[in-house]
Amino acid sequence: MVKDQVFLENKASYCLELAKKLGASDVSVIVSNSISETVNFRNKKLDESNRSDNLSIDITTYVGKKKSSISSSNLLNENLNILLEKCIETTKNTPEDEFNSLPDKDLLAKEVKDLNLYDDTNLKNDHKIDYLKKLEASAAFDKKIINTESSFTQNKSNFILANSEGFCDGYKTSSFTASSVTVAKDENSMERDYEYSSKCHLEDLEDAEKLGKLAADQTIRKLSPKKIGSEKISIIFDKRIAKGMLSAFASAISSSAISRGTSFLKDKINQKIFADSINVFDKPDILKGLGSRSFDNEGVKTDTLKLVDNGILKNYLIDTYNGKKLSLKSNGRCGGASNLYFENGSMSYKDLLNSSSKSLYITETIGHGSNIVTGDYSVGATGFLVENGEFKYPINEITIAGNFKDMFQNITLANDLDFKYSTNSPTMKIEGMVVAGK
Repeated sequence: MVKDQVFLENKASYCLELAKKLGASDVSVIVSNSISETVNFRNKKLDESNRSDNLSIDITTYVGKKKSSISSSNLLNENLNILLEKCIETTKNTPEDEFNSLPDKDLLAKEVKDLNLYDDTNLKNDHKIDYLKKLEASAAFDKKIINTESSFTQNKSNFILANSEGFCDGYKTSSFTASSVTVAKDENSMERDYEYSSKCHLEDLEDAEKLGKLAADQTIRKLSPKKIGSEKISIIFDKRIAKGMLSAFASAISSSAISRGTSFLKDKINQKIFADSINVFDKPDILKGLGSRSFDNEGVKTDTLKLVDNGILKNYLIDTYNGKKLSLKSNGRCGGASNLYFENGSMSYKDLLNSSSKSLYITETIGHGSNIVTGDYSVGATGFLVENGEFKYPINEITIAGNFKDMFQNITLANDLDFKYSTNSPTMKIEGMVVAGK
């Protein structure tokens, strides 16, 4: 059972009061507790089971425009006394930074919305094992599958964020995550793929048999891949890969990257950076959303942001410190985006596949090839050749490359968006990317 709010609040209040007595002009404290239980299977046999219980405190103290932070997993008052003395001493010896401060008081959240993020179901290990047995049996249904790995993780957490401006709030969250990794082999190749499901509530988790079969099917269809030559071609990104474009976009519009001048989207507010049909939202109040929250890591209230409106960049993701550098107010994005997504396109998945006579459908990318300073993008990839809307054969050992400045302008989205992750995209087509093959 995770620690209750009263325990966490008491520890936070103790630190706030002591820090002020020791000379801090402002203080921020986060006290959190998380309990995680994981069961792993390998080739239909129990591999390991473990449990972790993490209790931690993070303290940030200010003396004027000086700031420092300290953290610990020991929440005994004697230890907190030592921590705070050290933190205040370090703060006094830290150089001043004119942008150091707590968030403006009027930006702090006034209430915590009930976003239905916590399921108090406590699944026993025997039930996790039963789920994984079904998953493994389903994943190994075909003789081409030669190796399976699966896991089930239950996580429960609670936290309190408090500061010397009078803010003190927090809430519980839970997650249930199941995954399946399979390896398939035929006379020509050995391939690997995966599938997973993660939900706030146990009842919403993917059925074990379905999850295992999805992982196996996706692996088997990659067998006996062919190599293709280099060319300029339309690329269709599967939804689980397309969301990576949004992750790169979020990094490029973070106020830290913008304030440092290390983003290709610096000074692009109110300029067209995507195709006209593209809209991007960050919505923190989706019920049961994996990225949902009532306030950010500083306690600033969060509201839905329309980041891109008909291709035009409208907002950055702004925290307090970098916002002050940019002369902008925080919009509750300390810690990054919440539930980030492309709005659905107008074309069906089938029509998107048929929109080019020949294209590559990418199901996996290899390496971290996004450079947000220049916008350059280059990754290894595997997927399928598509001709006239039909999947012809799997392909591998290719590299796809482009620059986000051009790629964003040439995006077409299908209308098959679902909220499977915290960052989500419909199936995506980008015209005219460069493919390097054999």
